[in-house]
Amino acid sequence: MKILLNGALGRMGQAIIKKYAQTNEIISVDARDEVYPTLSSYDGNAEVIIDFSNHAGTKDLLDYAVKNNTPVVIATTGQSKDELAMIDEASKLIPVFFSFNMSIGIAMLADFAKKAAAMMNDAEIEIVETHHDQKLDAPSGTAILLAKAMQESRNDAPIVCGRNGHAKRDPKEIGISSIRIGNVVGIHEIIISSGLETITLKHEAHDRSLFADGAIKAAEFLIGKEPGLYEMKDMVK
Repeated sequence: MKILLNGALGRMGQAIIKKYAQTNEIISVDARDEVYPTLSSYDGNAEVIIDFSNHAGTKDLLDYAVKNNTPVVIATTGQSKDELAMIDEASKLIPVFFSFNMSIGIAMLADFAKKAAAMMNDAEIEIVETHHDQKLDAPSGTAILLAKAMQESRNDAPIVCGRNGHAKRDPKEIGISSIRIGNVVGIHEIIISSGLETITLKHEAHDRSLFADGAIKAAEFLIGKEPGLYEMKDMVK
């Protein structure tokens, strides 16, 4: 593949280059790069864009992708409502792959959790997510992805982030607790309990390179697709 890699000098961009530069043609774009500091400074073509930069650049990313009719894999998190709306609009014109987590294991976990929430429809649900102390967003996009997957089985379940005060928990709610400590890559644990029995589903990421693998697989999946908004569950069907 000929990949335009946005955010190439970041940790994930470097992981992709280290593992896939010998088997793919990768054009590096990064604000710290003297050759291609921005997407618009590259006037060639590419089969796909992989974005590991920052959600603040969503508008410029999508403007470039739409203008050049290039499929794009968005692997950033923390998007605002306006930025999410931009992604949705762009997907009407080009293929867009967007996921809060690029791990195939997380996609499988979301599927398991959705089924468990449906089968144990009166059980209480809590999500505990742990990440390194430099992570900016809380709760993580992955925790929100998992909660929304379970909401598909429970339309009336509110998502509650953090817990404080003196009120009892709503038995219908899906709670999310966030821990930030050390150099943890990512741990997501879902606890589903009826009071009579408890199911615990857990995913632990050991190396950030797994997200690079997921982004490459997403890029391969996206090439040749019709315009639309795609996510991990579409790839693992």
